[in-house]
Amino acid sequence: MKIGLIQQKNTADAADNRQRLADKARQLAQQGAELIVLQELHNSLYFCQVESVDNFDLAEPIPGPSTEFFGRLARELGVVIVTSLFERRAPGLYHNTAVVMEKDGSIAGKYRKMHIPDDPAYYEKFYFTQGDLGFQPIQTSVGRLGVLVCWDQWYPEAARLMALQGADLLIYPTAIGYESSDTPEEQQRQRMAWQTVQRGHAVANGLPVVTVNRVGHEPDPSQQTRGIQFWGTSFVCGPQGELLYEAPTDEETTAVVEVDIQRSEQVRRWWPFLRDRRIDNYEGITKRYIDYNGK
Repeated sequence: MKIGLIQQKNTADAADNRQRLADKARQLAQQGAELIVLQELHNSLYFCQVESVDNFDLAEPIPGPSTEFFGRLARELGVVIVTSLFERRAPGLYHNTAVVMEKDGSIAGKYRKMHIPDDPAYYEKFYFTQGDLGFQPIQTSVGRLGVLVCWDQWYPEAARLMALQGADLLIYPTAIGYESSDTPEEQQRQRMAWQTVQRGHAVANGLPVVTVNRVGHEPDPSQQTRGIQFWGTSFVCGPQGELLYEAPTDEETTAVVEVDIQRSEQVRRWWPFLRDRRIDNYEGITKRYIDYNGK
């Protein structure tokens, strides 16, 4: 499978952001991409740096304007596109939702972000309700896509459940960057931990992983912080965690990466982790925490 990645620096102009994504998608399709993955909340700036009710105006229904736009693009190019949208489900009910557009322009499926962070400059709980669609891979003409979103990438349970339901690969649209007050050394530790944990998901599940992050600096509208420097580093790794592609940390880029989906079968024969799982002894995994008394 040839997978196209678009690592982009966003502005406050949503129409311009979408148009630049479309132009880059056309270039990737010309290079043979069959699947194109976009970054998290790619239509706008990362508005979750502040808590403002006015930002709910950025949300839209699904189907809606963005699925129409990217549906037309998918149909024009004959590719599958993974988008990431601010979904207005109902008045007062919003989600951070990935929508997969099929080659014919239809909606193949959607995934609502399950793990919602709430940290300085990442006030997502103010905007997004936790997802309620579960960890269900989305069937497309290019395979079963295990689509998750950003903060989900730190949770091995999410990756495992996608794998157990037949995902051919794991995909993470992402928006993550540096906290300006951290030392350069700490910033690098965080970036490498972020990549390492996802490569671990690839190894543990015998699946390729595709992660597309945004890049560039976005100021804090409240001026309480110095904003977020998104660290890019979009990457693709194979089912043994081997890096197949890594984008730069500080510039926009596009790439087409060829991934051998069939290799997962052989890797899982060598390392049969699914075979040896002790599912009869994992009941504790559904508890928040188990203290020394077993409670």
